[in-house]
Amino acid sequence: MYTIGQISKQFHLPVSTLRYYDKEGLFPGMERRSGIRVFGEKEVEALRMIECLKKTGMEIRDIKEFMHWCQQGPATYEKRRDMLLEQKQAVEAEMARMSQVLDMIRYKCWYYEQAAADGNEDRLRSMTLMDMPEEIRRAFENGHK
Repeated sequence: MYTIGQISKQFHLPVSTLRYYDKEGLFPGMERRSGIRVFGEKEVEALRMIECLKKTGMEIRDIKEFMHWCQQGPATYEKRRDMLLEQKQAVEAEMARMSQVLDMIRYKCWYYEQAAADGNEDRLRSMTLMDMPEEIRRAFENGHK
């Protein structure tokens, strides 16, 4: 059993966020002792899922629906799976986009290292893709999709 302060520290979340989640019904059946919230393993696991879904960009109202489905038991397995598959696709698309961003940055870091070593950009401006190291060429190509 954990206090709200302990959970706040463990998850790096403000106490106000945890209270908001509770107010929104994301921790149904949470035990209270003398009016103080007590987080058990069930709430900790729910919070892990909530934070995971938040990181995918899911809205609180949709997370609330997911958590409600969890309470309904086996009848909602397919709904939960479908919602998670949707989020998985969104995360994969974002990862592909960020891969392009990272490759553009990799290419530009290499470019400016070369320019700094040369003292100018003359050699780089006349360089073809085939003149670049293979790893940099791949980064350039992915970054320019």
